[in-house]
Amino acid sequence: MPIHRGSHITITAMSVLFMLTLTISSPLYVVASDKVKRNAVYEKYFDKYKDLAVEQMQKYKIPASITLAQGVFESGAGTSQLTKKSNNHFGIKCHNWKGKTVYYDDDKRGECFRAYKNAAESYEDHSKFLVTSKRYSKLFELKITDYKGWAQGLKACGYATNPHYARKLIEIIELYNLDQYDRAKGKNKKRVPLSGGPHEVYFQNNNYYVLAREGDTFESIGEEMGVKKKKLARYNERGVEDYLEPGEIIYLERKSVRASEEYEYHTVKAGESMYSIAQQYGIRLKSLYQLNRMSVNYSLQVGDELRLR
Repeated sequence: MPIHRGSHITITAMSVLFMLTLTISSPLYVVASDKVKRNAVYEKYFDKYKDLAVEQMQKYKIPASITLAQGVFESGAGTSQLTKKSNNHFGIKCHNWKGKTVYYDDDKRGECFRAYKNAAESYEDHSKFLVTSKRYSKLFELKITDYKGWAQGLKACGYATNPHYARKLIEIIELYNLDQYDRAKGKNKKRVPLSGGPHEVYFQNNNYYVLAREGDTFESIGEEMGVKKKKLARYNERGVEDYLEPGEIIYLERKSVRASEEYEYHTVKAGESMYSIAQQYGIRLKSLYQLNRMSVNYSLQVGDELRLR
């Protein structure tokens, strides 16, 4: 509307109207007193899932900032109906999916979307979706810190139909400083162990771990990672001379008393033990028993529901 004499809408009033419109149309932030403030709901989402995003980066070389920005944007910070119905944080449609599905109106009515047991499954599948698709293969030639290239590449490769998708991701990353997680080695309060040997280092529940290989011992892993073998065994609640099965999770620091926020319960499957479950989620074995008010003599049954927090 042009501004002219006699108009009942003053410049000040129009400024307020503009700010209200901006606030409603963009949940990234709120505008108050002419200052942009971060959205608390977004911040809570990032705090909850940042460890999971870093873990995915360690495993699949996808920038944690991109994973978090896509997750918060696609899921409405975890509040969208699709996410609530299916734990689908990335809007991934079925595409030959053999798991559980839900139907939701998106570009068309009643489209098929993948469904997951929890957010962790969604994050893992999102990573695999990008890694295994030839469509996105060129993205993995980019530096892990090139979030702009990743954002623009995702849009160019057809991840989303929104014409402003790349710009939205970049805005989110820069407003919330998510690129700090792409530089975990320098910015994280915890030191990322550097391996000079065959082991890749993963991140989970504010801890680092490796997967044991054939012939590994606490001594050999400790030497590679710069951790004394006795400490390494103690962190994993084992004897220093214990035999390590290939594929076992070996934590490099003391485990937590509870799982990270995205994991609340675990349903026991055949072949699992309290110890294997504790290792899976990075929890101290004693704490897992205490959380579930169980005696160490309890005989675990398939189907038991265990609290993880």
